[in-house]
Amino acid sequence: MDEIRLKIKRQDSPDSLPYWEEFAIPYRPKMNVIMALQAIQDNPVTSEGLPTTPVVWECSCLEEVCGSCTMIINGGVRQSCSALIDQLDSPIVLEPMSKFPVVRDLRVDRTKMFDALKKIGAWVTIDGYHDLGPGPRMEAADQQKAYHFSRCMVCGCCCEACPQFNDRSPFMGAFAIGQAFLFNMHPIGKIEKGHRLDGLMGVGGIADCGNAQNCEKMCPKNIPLTEAIARMGWDTTVHTIKKFLR
Repeated sequence: MDEIRLKIKRQDSPDSLPYWEEFAIPYRPKMNVIMALQAIQDNPVTSEGLPTTPVVWECSCLEEVCGSCTMIINGGVRQSCSALIDQLDSPIVLEPMSKFPVVRDLRVDRTKMFDALKKIGAWVTIDGYHDLGPGPRMEAADQQKAYHFSRCMVCGCCCEACPQFNDRSPFMGAFAIGQAFLFNMHPIGKIEKGHRLDGLMGVGGIADCGNAQNCEKMCPKNIPLTEAIARMGWDTTVHTIKKFLR
């Protein structure tokens, strides 16, 4: 292989129409998609030899932890930092995620995801930074289960694969349900369990989940999201009955 060919779906602004451009860059062993995009950035010329603007994308950690470089690569949603050129069919087709507003080119606005985390209170509230001594302990089995959900990158893969998550639906996404499950397991986070369940019972909450189970299949961290959805479904039912009886 002498060169790498890429076909990239571009969009100059949130309100402009998308268009396609093709690029050819020199091949180097062990390249990932981010390195290919950086090569285009260094020399923004199409495969036809026409000068163009550098392609815009988002990245940070470059080790599949931050989730910011998620895009659609050859038809499948994944992180571009862990997508190795040698393992991809040519030409490599890059598109922005379709379930989020495009900022420019391959960069999208994931504000809807962060708003969902606010809605369900995906944090543990503390009353100060003074030393309160050792906190409560978690059982080893609970630690192991919580670890799986703590690996969520808020990358958007589960949302991209979900038929219920789109611009016509307020559904918050499986990742938010998983984070509610995580923080409701926390010994101190349990204090606000009712608040999180109220958030899941509101508009766009767990009732909007169609149980397609695409989320768990597409999660790059193999988080057992369907387990969280089932457990949170039961917990919200019990919570509703208790509120009614009160």
